[in-house]
Order: sequence, then structure tokens, then C-alpha cells
Amino acid sequence: MAKDIVVIGAGQAGFSVCAELRNLGHDGTITLIGEEPVPPYQRPPLSKAYLLGEMELERLLLRPRSFYEDQQITLRLGQPVLSIDRTARQVILSPEEALPYDQLVLATGARPVTLPAEIGGDLQHVLPMRSLADADRLAGLVEPGMTALVVGGGYIGLEAAAVLTKSGLSVTLVEAAGRILSRVASCATSDYFRDLHRTHGVDLRESVQLERLTGQNGAVCGAILSDGSTLQVDLVVIGIGIRPNQDLAAEAGLQIENGIKVDEYCRSSDPDILAVGDCASFPWNGTRIRLESVGNAIDQGRAAAATIMGQASPYQAKPWFWSDQYDSKLQIVGLSSGHDDVVRRPGDNGALSLWYYRGDELIAVDAMNDPRGYMVAKRLIESGQSPAKDTVANPQMPLKSLLQR
Repeated sequence: MAKDIVVIGAGQAGFSVCAELRNLGHDGTITLIGEEPVPPYQRPPLSKAYLLGEMELERLLLRPRSFYEDQQITLRLGQPVLSIDRTARQVILSPEEALPYDQLVLATGARPVTLPAEIGGDLQHVLPMRSLADADRLAGLVEPGMTALVVGGGYIGLEAAAVLTKSGLSVTLVEAAGRILSRVASCATSDYFRDLHRTHGVDLRESVQLERLTGQNGAVCGAILSDGSTLQVDLVVIGIGIRPNQDLAAEAGLQIENGIKVDEYCRSSDPDILAVGDCASFPWNGTRIRLESVGNAIDQGRAAAATIMGQASPYQAKPWFWSDQYDSKLQIVGLSSGHDDVVRRPGDNGALSLWYYRGDELIAVDAMNDPRGYMVAKRLIESGQSPAKDTVANPQMPLKSLLQR
């Protein structure tokens, strides 16, 4: 009997599940439910090309609307979900409407951490950068000559600072930790991007917190910082992290552990419910992680579809990430947490790659404007190879020589 599949969350992960189900021959119904009023779209360009006006909405979409009609995927857009009735196997859309499922996939993603109202988080022109609506609101406010404050020195904050600077704004960025990118990269990577932003005129302040925002007529007009300084600002972009959207799953009684807890086959504590993408935590190398990346959303979505189709195999995450800031491209493969040594490898024309080791094991690489270094590192890590550190550090050794034949 053909199964009725319902997917909650119309982002990259939810789209990946639906597309792969049809690719694997699923002939039952597929319903994709999304809170936003637009079909699934790419998020990474929002804080880069889209915000700069270099990418149109149609190019942002993962597929045109005709794709969903051709693949017989029912889109329910602009549709919040009230609850999940696991006993009846129904998704409750309203007091009058319930959608039955044989198997349910939660691809609910994550939401940005916001500022408390008591320090000005509810003022106008204080914006997160997560959704298409966020990007549209920010684009509608930006004018050359304005002043902006960016709170948070992670990738989203740094990308927003780069775009605002390129748009002709005067930008101050504050990071509460001792250095930008402190949670995700080495000191050397932080140094590279600190210098990059300061070269482009960003007033970048580390070990500085936002104490509170001040407003006038309901809109932000100033900021008070922990270093005792005050700023006049026209807008504020908040980039202080995201939290998994796990409330719907928790209220349904599913196990939660830094997101919706799933096994290696993407199954939650209820075998009829799977979870994928930013909202899901899964086993990886003897621990449990949650990955916030496009690559994970795509691959885990496909793995969940295979599980539904009875073709389950353990999901083996291959972490990779990227970030574009000004004319610099950062490409990352692997996870550097737990490293005890970093090897620098200079490249051509100012390129740089940083190779992270735990003992003698290569676990991650950050490549700045070094696509060849990134591709070689990706092949090495995914095949379990760890070249000698002194070989990596020698720029006279060709990259290809690091690969075992």
C-alpha cells in the first residue's frame, strides 16, 4: 500500500526529502508544509548576493513551482502547524483540519536568537538575518551613508557586515567573546577575517557586549556598549546564533537532545516520525551533533527518504561549509573541535589554508581563497588520510602529492 508522507518544514532539508522520495519511486502522496509563503529557497545567498541585489527571487528558489506540480508534491505554504497527534497519526493544522500521515518528517529548521525586549530587542529596525522576509526588510532599510551595528562575530554577522559595508554604510561589529569566530575556527582564521574587515573599514570590537539599545519614536537610534562607548545607529543586525525548532516535537513527546534526537537512520523516538536538518541531533563518531549546513540538510534529507523507502543505511555526515565575505571565500571541510595542532599552508596570491590535527589525524581544514587546497583536503578527510604535518606545511610540495595513490 502506498504511504502518505507529510513533511513539516519547507527549507532545504524538507525539499531534499520530498525530491528524493520521488527519485526513489515513492508513489504515495507527499505533502510539504511550510510556514513561509514562498516555495523552498536557498538561505546562504540571503546575507550575500540577494541582499546586495545581485540575485533575483526566482534564482533563489530551489525549484520553480512547476516542479512540485510535475512531481505531485502538494505544497501547503504559509501554513503553521499547531500540533502532532501521534496516536491518530495526524498533523493538526487548525481546530477544523487534521492531515493524516503514515510517516512524518520534521524538517523544522532553526530560528535566530533575538535580543530581549528589555534591552531594546523590540525596537523597529532591529533585525535578525535568517529568512527571506528578514533579508527583504533589511534591504528596504539600507541606504548609503547610514550607520549600522552588527551584534555577533559569527559567519552571519560577518557576512552581514561585509554586505552593509559594500552597500555604503558605516558599520560597527561587536563580539562578546575574545575573538570573532571563536566557536568555530582557530585564532589564525579569526586573525584573517579580523584584518579583512578592518581593511574594509569595519569598526570591529572584540570582548565587547551590547548593553542595551536606545530608541526614538519606537525605532532604534543608539547603542550603549560594555566598553563604555555609545553609538548612534540607524539599524541593527543581530547574528548571535540560532536555536533548533524543537517545540513541536517536544510537545508531541519525542526525545530532545540539543534538537530532535534521531538515530543513524534519521528516526526519532517514534519510528513513524523522522527528523532532518538543523533541527535534528544525530550520532557521529561516537558523539552526538547537530549540523547547521546546506550539505547536511541535503544529505540527511536523502538519507531519511531512503529510510522511508526501506533502503535504510546509516547516515555518515561529511561536514562542509562556506562563507563569502567581500572578495574572500572561506571553505571548510570537517569539524575542528578537539584539535590540538594547526598547520599553516600559504598558497598563491595570498591564499591560505589551515589544517587541523588531533594528534596525527587530520580532522578539518579552513581554506581562504584556496579552492585547490579545499578540494584536496576534502578528499583526504573523507577517505581517512592524514598527510604528515611537515609535508602539509611545505608550500613547495604540490597539493596532489598529499593524496595517496
